[in-house]
Amino acid sequence: MIDNHDIIAAPATATGGAISVVRVSGEGSVECCDRIFRGRMRLADSAPGTVRHGCIVDGDRVVDDALVSVFRAPHSYTGEDSVEISVHGSRYIVSEVLRLLLGCGARMASPGEFTIRAYLAGKMDLSQAEAVADMIASDSKAAHALASTQMNGGYSASLQALRTQLLDASSLLELELDFSEEDVEFADRRELTSMIERLLDKVRGLVGSFSTGNAIKEGVAVAIVGRPNVGKSTLLNRLVGDERAITSDVAGTTRDTVEACCDIDGVRFRFIDTAGLRATDDEIERMGIERTRKAVADANIIISMSEGEDSRERVDVSDDQMLVEVVNKADLLPDDARDGDDGTLYISAKSGEGVDELIYRIRSAVDTRMVYAGETVVSNARHCDALLRSATALERSLDALRCGLSNELLSEELREVLNALGEITGEVTSDDILQNIFSKFCIGK
Repeated sequence: MIDNHDIIAAPATATGGAISVVRVSGEGSVECCDRIFRGRMRLADSAPGTVRHGCIVDGDRVVDDALVSVFRAPHSYTGEDSVEISVHGSRYIVSEVLRLLLGCGARMASPGEFTIRAYLAGKMDLSQAEAVADMIASDSKAAHALASTQMNGGYSASLQALRTQLLDASSLLELELDFSEEDVEFADRRELTSMIERLLDKVRGLVGSFSTGNAIKEGVAVAIVGRPNVGKSTLLNRLVGDERAITSDVAGTTRDTVEACCDIDGVRFRFIDTAGLRATDDEIERMGIERTRKAVADANIIISMSEGEDSRERVDVSDDQMLVEVVNKADLLPDDARDGDDGTLYISAKSGEGVDELIYRIRSAVDTRMVYAGETVVSNARHCDALLRSATALERSLDALRCGLSNELLSEELREVLNALGEITGEVTSDDILQNIFSKFCIGK
């Protein structure tokens, strides 16, 4: 897939709608499409960026009316000659168009092959290519803004600025190695230390943004936990506005986690109803409780639900998790039961009392200001891993400077940083990494 530049074809849209688009790319793709297209003018004689109306034909048989867009290298998505054929959205019509194209010398594209050709042609870097998939998968305003910033190159520009500073410093150190017998110093050690410290702060900030970025991309996980019959399933149904979880007065009704999603002010939240926490001899219920504990460990936000102090279950949370203590069935409590200012929310999942305040608190836990401002926010686990390796190498570089270690060791650490940052944008990569990334793309993109 990486080395081939032959003619590829694939549907670029789902079938079943009013219109479907079949995408074709590669050297000879325009001529290939001319073999199945009949219009007032041949596609090969059309100016770049032209849209032609005509018919897709199989010999003398007309398959469908079509609008065909012609793109010439390098001014196309892939950087190659490309064609996009718009036909009616019938599954049969699309399959016939593809059959005819394959008969004229094209082959079916692999997942992500159009985008990998765009990357190899220099139309985008690797982080931008990955953002294409994130843009397609975005299902909230915040996720769309996150992918858009990365796809438009804002993320790449930030990383490139870091690499440029490191390259300048690394070049001076390499120059010192060439003149080692002269005992000269081209890189001022105090300036170099200050620069590495600034870069380390920047990289650590990017790593720190991953929890927010990944939560926005995947959906913010909110686990609803508590003892049986405190109203967890009722609250889930209230939050998502649908009867997604079965509610019952029978303890232990929820045996497994039940997940439902909804959009709150542009952010997708994944609410997870869990099995009630209690001692039980029921093997299936115990399995559900174990899944509850895993859901708690993986959640970004935990709603600990009770009916008061006597029914409150202790929940341990990590530093990067938010805990919201909620007392349900507040409408049945006496007024003096709500005394205190410990941040506990009093609600009625059944009537909706206090639920708006709970929603506000949950939404406030996700700071999207950086995302909407177009600042760099890391959402990709591969990028986060590379940044962590960069931070470790920068820390070792500082140790080398402070301990007066050799230039060879210092240069080696800076090269490690450059390589790790280069992996994100694709300046340093391998065929295996590319295959792994683009194999997760949909066909036709």
